[in-house]
Amino acid sequence: MLKYFVDTTEALLSGALLTGMLYFYISISGRKGKIFALLGLLMGLAGAGTVAYLKNGTKLLTSSKWNEIVMILFFIALGALMLFWISSALRKPLSGVSGWINCIMLCVIMIITVTYALPDVLVYPYSILLVEKSVLSTAFIFKVIGILFGIILIFLAGLSAGKGLIRLDAGNKMLMLSLGLGMNGLRHLTMCLRIMLTKKLIQNHQLFGDVSLFKIAQFSSNHDNWFIFGSMIISAFIPVLIWIKSRHVNEPYKTPAEKRKILKKWLVNKRWAGLATACLVLSLLNLTELKAIANREVELSPVEDAPVIDGNVEITFEMVEDGHLHRFAYTTENNIAVRFIVIKKPNSSSYGIGLDACDICGETGYYEKDGQVVCNLCDVVMNINTIGFKGGCNPIVIPYSIENGKILVPTDGLSEFEKEFK
Repeated sequence: MLKYFVDTTEALLSGALLTGMLYFYISISGRKGKIFALLGLLMGLAGAGTVAYLKNGTKLLTSSKWNEIVMILFFIALGALMLFWISSALRKPLSGVSGWINCIMLCVIMIITVTYALPDVLVYPYSILLVEKSVLSTAFIFKVIGILFGIILIFLAGLSAGKGLIRLDAGNKMLMLSLGLGMNGLRHLTMCLRIMLTKKLIQNHQLFGDVSLFKIAQFSSNHDNWFIFGSMIISAFIPVLIWIKSRHVNEPYKTPAEKRKILKKWLVNKRWAGLATACLVLSLLNLTELKAIANREVELSPVEDAPVIDGNVEITFEMVEDGHLHRFAYTTENNIAVRFIVIKKPNSSSYGIGLDACDICGETGYYEKDGQVVCNLCDVVMNINTIGFKGGCNPIVIPYSIENGKILVPTDGLSEFEKEFK
C-alpha cells in the first residue's frame, strides 16, 4: 500500500499543483473562464483515459509511438506558454481579445499536463491485477487503497494551490503562475531533448566546457524529482504570501458587518493556506522518508550449502523441515549462480520448490516475512501452497524429484535458467 501511495503522489503531484493553479486562474475571468477551465479539465481527463486504454488495452500505441506523441504535445505546450507570456505582456492577462487567447493557451497546457501525467496511474489497478489475479485479494485491495490515498492527497494539494493563488493580488497571481509554468516548461523541454537524442532527431553537441546536450539530458533524467520539488517550492510561496498579507490587512469598512465580512474572508484565506501547507509537508514527507521506506531493499537470506552429487543438488528433508524459506544455488560452468528456494508447505508433507525468480519480476528473489513468502520487487505475498506451480508472481517452476528422504534438483535443469540471473 505504501509503495503505491508514494508512486501515485510522485507521478501526479507536480501536474496536480499546476493544474490547480491553471484551473482557478482561468476561472476568475468570469463565466467564459469557468467554461474554458471545466472544458480543459474534462478534455485532459478524457485524453488520459484514452491514452491509458490505447497503451495497455490495445497494440495501437506502442512506447515508441507514445514518445513521439509526447514530444509533439510538449512542443505545443511550450508554444502555448510563449504565446501566453507574450499576450500577457502586451495586454491585461484576462481581458479583451488577449483574454480569450490566454484562456485558450492555458487550457491547452492544462489538457497536455493531465493527458501526460495521469495514464500510468490509471492503469495501476490493471497492473496489480495481472499479479494478484483477483480484485478480492487482500493485497489488491490494500494497493488500491494506497493509490486512492495518493489521489486524495494530490487532489487536495492542487485544490489548495489553486484556491490560494486566486486569493493573491494580481501581480503575485501572475508571478506564481508564471513560475509554475516555467518549471513545467523546463521539465517538458528536457524531456523533449531526451526523446530527440534517443531517436537521433538531433545530434549530441558540445555546448561549453564539458557540458553537452547528452549530459543535460542525462542529468535531467537522473534528477527528475528536482522538478517536482521545484514545483512544490513555488507552490509553498502561495500560503506564505497569504499569511504575510493577512498580518497587514488594512481594508476599509463602514459598518461592523463589513468588518466581520473582511475578517471572515481572511480567515478562509488562512484556512486554504493551512491546507496547502499541510499537503505540501505531507507530500515532502511522502517523497523523502516514506519513499525511502517503501523502496527499502530487503536483504535476502544467505544461500545455504548443499552438495552436488551425480548431477543433482541434494537437499535432505532435515535441512528444510522447519517450514521456513531456504535458499540454495548452483554455480554453472559459466560461473553464474542459479538460485532456487525450498519451503515446506503448511500442514502438509509436500514442498514448494522453484527458482528464486519469476517471469514478471525477474531475479529479485523472495524473502520470508511473518511466515509468508514475499516477492522482493513487487511486495506480492505468495500463497505457499501454490509455489511450484506456474502463474502470476510465483517462482519459475524447475524440475526436481524426491528419493529416499532427499530433494534432488538436476544441475542440467538449473543450467537452463542461466539467463534469468545474468
